[in-house]
Order: sequence, then structure tokens, then C-alpha cells
Amino acid sequence: MTRAWKLPVRLVLCGSAVAAVLTFTGSPATAAAVLLMFLVLAGVHSPLVFPRPVTAVEAQRRSAADGRPVVLWRPGCTYCIRLRIRLGRSARQLHWVDIWRDPAGAAAARDANHGNETVPTVIVAGRPHTNPDPAWVRAQLSPPV
Repeated sequence: MTRAWKLPVRLVLCGSAVAAVLTFTGSPATAAAVLLMFLVLAGVHSPLVFPRPVTAVEAQRRSAADGRPVVLWRPGCTYCIRLRIRLGRSARQLHWVDIWRDPAGAAAARDANHGNETVPTVIVAGRPHTNPDPAWVRAQLSPPV
């Protein structure tokens, strides 16, 4: 199991345990609500919420060809989740690089952030922007007027 799935799996297991205890104590409705909450948390913190990641090299190549930004991210990052959710459907237009899966992506994050793997780091036209506002990122996807 990769590091990206550890937190979601733990959330599902903990939610299942709490729901089982609540069911046996006579609160099946509460158990269902708690289990649902844990499943939603697990889903949000899983890599499934994000578009399919590519390698840093592939993302740079694609970005050079189409001009779209590259996002360096990692699963479980609250700020990455916030960016992904606030971008909505337009997130699919970006090139996402999971720094836990790609050593070159992690190196790019460290280069952009003075040795730290701070994410999300959005690279637009070769310039890194650490934890940018989602509205600004969305504006980078729009063609110039």
C-alpha cells in the first residue's frame, strides 16, 4: 500500500469500528451517519479526488505544449484539497504531479520552496506560486483577453 492510501484506509477502518460499536449499543442510525462521515473524509483525502497524476517531466512537456499550469500536490494535504475543490471541473485542465509518487516532482517542489516540499505549488510559465488563491489559478486557465 502506498503512502497516499494510508490515511483513507485508516479513516475507513476507524469509521467501521465506531459504527460497529454504535450498532451494538443500539444506535444504528447514528452508526450509519458516523460511517458515512468517515467514508466522505476518506474519499476527500484519497488520491481519487484529484485528476490522474502525471510525472513532472511529462507535466512540463505538456505545459510547454499547451501553456496550462502544473500543480505539485500530495494526498492528504488540506490546502491541495481546498484548491482541487474550489477549482471544480476546471481542475481537469491542469497538469497534476503527485510529489509522493514522483521524485522529480518532489525535487521541483523543493527547488521552488527553498528546500521544503510545500504544496500546492502551481507552476505557470516556469514560475512557481506556492499555495495560490484558487480564483487566481482559474484565471490562469482563461485565454488572455
